[in-house]
Parts: sequence; structure tokens; C-alpha cells
Amino acid sequence: MASPDQLPPPPPLPAGVTPLKEAEVDIPEESSAPKRVPMARRGLGSRGQKIQLLTNHFQVRMPKSDELFYHYSVKISYEDGNPVEVKGIGRRVLDKVHETYEGELKGKHFAYDGEKTLFTLGPLPRNKLEFTVVLEDHPSARSGGGSPGGGGSPGDSKRLRRPPRSKTYKVEFSYAAKIPLQAITNALRGQDSEQFQDAVRVLDIILRQNAARKGCLLVRQCFFYNEPRNFVGIGGGVLGCRGFHSSFRATQGGLSLNMDVSTTMIVQPGPLVDFLIANQNVRDPYSLDWAKAKRTLKNLRISAQPSNLEYKISGLSDKICREQTFELRQKNGNGEYHGVEISVYDYFVNHRNIDLRFSGDIPCVNVGKPKRPTYIPVELCTLVSLQRYTKSLTGLQRASLVEKSRQKPRERMTALSEALKTSDYGSDPLLRSSGIAINSQFAGVGGRVLTAPRLRVGNGEDFSPQRGRWNFNNKTLYQANALERWVIVNFSARVDMNTLRRDLVKCGERKGMRVKDPFDIIFDESPQDRRSPAPVRVERMLEKIKCKLPGPPQLLLCVLPERKNSDIYGPWKKKCLADLGIVTQCIAPAKLNDQYLTNVLLKINAKLGGLNSMLTLEHTKSIPLVSGVPTLIIGMDVSHGSPGRADAPSIAAVVSSRGWPSISRYRAAVRTQSPKVEIIDGLYKPVPGTTDEDEGMVRELLVDFFTSSGKRKPEHIIIFRDGVSESQFSQVMNKELDQIIKACKCLEETWSPKFTLIVAQKNHHTKFFQENSPDNVPPGTVIDNTICHPKNNDFYMCSQAGMIGTTRPTHYHVLHDEIGFAADDLQELVHSLSYVYQRSTTAISVVSPICYAHLAAAQVGQFIKFDDFSDTGSSQGGVTSAGSVPVQQLPRLHPNVSSSMFFC
Repeated sequence: MASPDQLPPPPPLPAGVTPLKEAEVDIPEESSAPKRVPMARRGLGSRGQKIQLLTNHFQVRMPKSDELFYHYSVKISYEDGNPVEVKGIGRRVLDKVHETYEGELKGKHFAYDGEKTLFTLGPLPRNKLEFTVVLEDHPSARSGGGSPGGGGSPGDSKRLRRPPRSKTYKVEFSYAAKIPLQAITNALRGQDSEQFQDAVRVLDIILRQNAARKGCLLVRQCFFYNEPRNFVGIGGGVLGCRGFHSSFRATQGGLSLNMDVSTTMIVQPGPLVDFLIANQNVRDPYSLDWAKAKRTLKNLRISAQPSNLEYKISGLSDKICREQTFELRQKNGNGEYHGVEISVYDYFVNHRNIDLRFSGDIPCVNVGKPKRPTYIPVELCTLVSLQRYTKSLTGLQRASLVEKSRQKPRERMTALSEALKTSDYGSDPLLRSSGIAINSQFAGVGGRVLTAPRLRVGNGEDFSPQRGRWNFNNKTLYQANALERWVIVNFSARVDMNTLRRDLVKCGERKGMRVKDPFDIIFDESPQDRRSPAPVRVERMLEKIKCKLPGPPQLLLCVLPERKNSDIYGPWKKKCLADLGIVTQCIAPAKLNDQYLTNVLLKINAKLGGLNSMLTLEHTKSIPLVSGVPTLIIGMDVSHGSPGRADAPSIAAVVSSRGWPSISRYRAAVRTQSPKVEIIDGLYKPVPGTTDEDEGMVRELLVDFFTSSGKRKPEHIIIFRDGVSESQFSQVMNKELDQIIKACKCLEETWSPKFTLIVAQKNHHTKFFQENSPDNVPPGTVIDNTICHPKNNDFYMCSQAGMIGTTRPTHYHVLHDEIGFAADDLQELVHSLSYVYQRSTTAISVVSPICYAHLAAAQVGQFIKFDDFSDTGSSQGGVTSAGSVPVQQLPRLHPNVSSSMFFC
């Protein structure tokens, strides 16, 4: 076969059709400087004890010849030329095209994405093809179906029993582009290939099509089978549905298929009323909140009895079933039709002879359109299976989901082997004909286990954590700040306050922290106040405190009534941190013991400015490229509103180290931005009408570093960014980094620090397993070969001890490095930054600055009363476009706490 360079140029594209291109990022043109691209790998690390591992990547054998996929744009319309907008019909139509016109298509198999894109191996006979196919079309809500309120016509009941109708579709294929599989081979060799993403996308679409034909629920590259053994109840009428992720990845070892277990939430299939009762936790249908039910049910699919036809719910009736009427057309004795006003309840009971037990006194389900409603009694509706539940989960549901979806390493490996066998990719006609074969064995990979960094605690003691864990038994805090003026505030009736006060003082003594007795009065909430709204309860409690205290305390210890999702938490944090400038620690203990109180003291000490432990290398100022040069470490993250809260603003948080050469103390800056926007736009915010004023987040962090680090400007700035996908790397490098550079220039035009930019990804599907052990990989395991990128600088690290389930490594991408870290030095720094998390006595799964940014965004985000936002999202997850609603601004932190680790 000719190489792509020798092929004749493709014919001109049809109007409106553009070739498939690699994903482009819309970045405003801010300068003529060349755009930054991810840096190439400079070398591999060598430190640590070698360990042989397995990974859930399966090697893919590529064809030796250069096969070409042809991309076609697909247009499907009805017989009258109107476009088909019903989702899900495309695959049925294309299957019918293939079946009907197989000869004309020369037996070509399709890779179809279900919408407007189709690929074939080799070209179709012509660049533009048109087909006409006929499908049996069952009555649906769109056509009325003769149901009550649907604009009834003569013989409504007979229409329900008639044979399915046929519908004619016109299908048009238009040539768009050629995509050589050679592009994958070139990328695997480290060569730049513009069409690599296109070629991998074709292969991923083949996997999606394979799953769709097996009746799976498709969620991006995750597939879920309709098998009850994969369902687990998590409460509230919601099921966790276990499936698997499957996608192709380019690695140093060649192309691989990455497969992993995945879980999504679905609504409980079965009687609609059972789901609603479970979802709202009520006793019977008469106790349901129907306004809430309307939001929950919108766009869910039901099958209606006795016809067993499927509909999509558009809403609920305004009146109850007995009172909701419609016009039923009936034939009189003269053979003429006339309209009769009848209730939905009477129609089903008297005309259809269906016994309704409870539907008469509750609303009906509407499966029609606003101006042409079609009503069905609730008890005749059954929710069909595999429908995603996209509302925010409660704390209990989330905990249940986590617990029930855990799998030990060996269990996960077994599940993946079964998923690969069930998928049967080897029999897929397109993969087979293209010469692509997938190995069924887990790929082997070499890792290294880094030695845990030594930590320093009080009294000059150094020690080495064991398996990523340590404790403060017989140890004291490195720098313990005295707690002298503090108050206990009690919103709970379940905690013994005297025991809490006594035990906290004693625990502090054992840890080397001087904790004086709190103010004599324990401020208990009045029983009558507990019925008031949360902000009112908080205001009354603080007024009570102000009246009886001689001055502001160092700390307010607040005992909450619930461990999770207490409505007191947000208003309390806002008043204390933004209005009063007092740090606060909230607790809701199930039981008081030394471990619990120690964890509370760790947080309190950090908030008061102390340090619980630090790296020995940090103390001795011997961290390469950090201790010898003023270095600022930054962590950045964005938190988005809950599912279904499409108009809630996103919360961007940036934390930075302070007091160099320390890398264990941090402070935070937090801002709101447009909903669902991941790229941070508040890093640099010039003040209109000025040339040297900046209100962005980075400026205040740079000024804080300067004042807390002996009047030194950072010469090195290391940035850790969380939460972005590979398609957003360009924006992080060229938009966010540019903002940070501008913030530096705004402070001093000639100041040019060196930058290192690293993205940390937790939301990926690569896992590692020990070859001859059922245990998780040891903490400190790092992998920078075989399954890493063939060219770019990335590595995986499992810094934490995986005690439950299967360890998820963090995937670090070094996008930009002007500082010039050697691979070993950077990996050691990342590993060490997992040990400086002041809230716990374990190594954490990602560097501490990122965890702190996540905590700061989540905590300050609680300042906003999200209940004020309209619940516009349906159960299918509505999304508001960025910038379409005004962004609610956060109140600024009080100066007394703005530089503290209030988020700890």
C-alpha cells in the first residue's frame, strides 16, 4: 500500500464538512511568543529498590502494513428532510443501512460513534453516498400513542394494539479525511504526529460500538452491562452499577489497551413509586414531595403498563389523577365523533378496566409535550434499567458506594480478566480486518520503591515512617503552639463536654502542646434555637459568646450535631473566618479516644501556626534545588458545584509555601469563577486604569512569601496543578502559567524566576499489582518506564499505603521545567511532599499542596449558600454554559486568619 505522502490529494470536502482534527484549544492570542508544549523526558530515575509489577494494560499488536481509515460525516434525516434529533436511533439506522446495502458498500464494516461520525477501513465506493432505509417505529410519547391527554382520536384503545408503524430515514455519507494507522506507530517512536489522536479515537469508537451492540450503558469510555449481579444498593433508590473502562494508550512499550473496573450510579429499575419512596425516604406515595419528584424524574425513561411501551418523562400533571382531565373523542349513535371531558383516573378505571390502588390522589406522569401532554398514572409506570443517576449523593450514599465498590488487588485482576473475555475484542470485524490484536495477559512493568523520607518531631528526634505510616505515641510535636484562650461551642446534645475538655487538655500535654482549660462556660445551644435556620442559629450563638467573653479567643472548638453535611458548618466557618477572624475547629465525635483527640490537636496546632512534623532534609536545608535557592511551592485546584447545581460557581484555590526554607507551611487564596470552568482565570487580575496594580491570587501569595521568608523573592517556583485532563495541558502551560508570570512582572518588571510546572492526575485508570503477592504495591513505588508516555516527561507514584481496596497511583506530568530537575531529584521531592501533610500521620496519595488547595476550595466554598441556587439540573445532569450566569463572589478572609492554615 502506498504511504500517506504518495496518496493523491483527497477530493474537496462537501459543504459544511470539516476534516477530523486533533483537539484544538481556544487560547486568546496574548503575545507573539511561541506556545509552550509538554517537555520531553530527559532521563529515567534509578533510585530505590527494584520491584517487578503487573499493570492493567494489555499490549496491542499493530499491523505491519499501513492501513488507512476513512472518515465520513453522517447526516440522518426523516423522509421530509427534517434532521433526526432523537438520541439512540442512529445505531439502529446505520445497522439497517449496512444490512440493506451490504453489496453496494462492498461489505465494509463501520466504526460509528452514534451521532455524526463514521469510519471505515479503506474507502467506500464514492465520496458521497445516499441511502433510504425503513425501520419499524413503535408508538412513543412523540406520536401520542393514544394515551390520555395526548390529543385522543377515534379508536384510541385499538391504536395501542395495532402493529408497529414503519418510518423512512434518509442517510447521507460525506467523505471528510484519511487517517493512517501509521500515525500511531510514528507517535510510539516519539515522532510528532498530527493524526495520532484521530487514529486512537477511531479505535476507541470501535470499542464503544462493540459495547453498544452488547446492550451496555455507555459513559464516555466506560461500559456497563445490564446484569443484576453488577448492581449494589447504596440507599435512596440509587444503585451502584459496576462496569469497566476500556481505552487505547500510547506508551513506551507500544500501544496498549487500558482496562479498569468502573462504577456509575443508576436509578433503581422497577416500579416508579418504589423509587420515589426510597429516594425521599418516606412511608407511602401520599407523603412524597412532588415538586422534588418532578425535578428528579425529568428525562427518565419508563415503560407503561399494560402496553409495555417506553416513554421519556417530561414532567408531572398540575392536578391529581382524579382531577386531571382531558378530552376523549367518542362515537355517538349517528357515527359522529364528539369530545367528552374525562379525568385520567376515570379513563383508566372505567374505559381500560385497570384497577388503580393509590394513583387517584397523586399527580400523573406526563410523557408528552407542554402543549400536548400525555398522562399516565404513576402506578402503571416502571423505570427501565441502566439509567444514570446524576444528582449529588448524600454522605451516607457516598460512603456506601465507596465501601461496596472496593476491590482488593486480586479481585480487581479477576474482574478485569473476565471483562476482557466478555468484550471479546478479538472477534470484532473491524479490529480483525485491520490487523490489530490485543494480548489477554497483564503487561509487566519494572518499578522502584523509594525510601521513606526521615521526619523530625519534637525534642530533636528523627525517625523513619514504616510502610507510609507513623504515630505520635511517645513523641511530641515539632513546634507546638500553646492553646490558651479557647471556647467550646456545643450544637450537639450527644457529647459529654466535661470529658471532651478534660481529655483534650491531657492529650495536649502528652504531645508537648500546652492546652489550658477553656473558658469556664461551655456555650450550649438553646433547644428552641435548633428549629431556626442555620445562619440564625450561628448568629445567636456568636452573640451569646460576645456578651460573655472579655476578648476574642484564639480558637472556637465547635461540636456539630452531624458528622457529615451539617447545615451549621458553612455559616459557622463564614462568620468565624471572614467576619470575626478567628480560626475554628469543628468536630462531631462518635467516640472520644486518644487517636481521635490527637488528630484534632494536629489540625488545631497547624491552624495556630505550629508544625507537627517536618522533613529532616527540610530542617537541615539539604533538599536539592529547593533548600539552597528561595523556592516557592504552589498547589492549584478547582472545585465545581454538585451535580444538578449547574449555576453554582466553581471555586478556584491556590495555596503556596511560606517561610522558606520550610516547605511544610502553606497559606491559601480562593476565588469564585464561572460554573464548570476548570482553567483558573483569577491568578492575575490587573486593576483597570493602572499599570502596576494586580488583584489576582498569585500577587498576595508572592507578597506573603516575601514577607515570611526574610524579604527574599522566590527564584524557583514549582507549581503543582490538579484536576486537568491532557486536552487542557496547553491551557495550563499557556494561559495559567502566563498569568503567574505576569503577576511576577507586575511586582517587579526585571524579576524572572524559573518555573517548573507539574500536573497531578488521580482520575485515570492505571493500576499496579504485585506479581506474587495479593497485597497492594508498597508505598513509595514509582514507575517511569514501559507504560509511560513514549516521549513526554511523566511518571506514576504510589506514595500512600493502600490499606483498603486497590491503590490508585497518582500520574504526574512534568509539562515545563526551567529549574532543571534530574528525574531522581524530582521524584524524591514529589515523594517527600506526600509526607508533609499536617492533618495526618500517613503519607498521602498526592503532594500536600494539592490536597491543601482542594481543602481550601471546599471549605471556603461552604461560605456560599448553595441552596440559594435554583436546582435547574435534571436527573440527566443539565449544564449551564460558562459565563451564562453572574458569578457570586466569596467574602474575603479576615486579615487575622488569611495567612493561617485555616483549611487544615
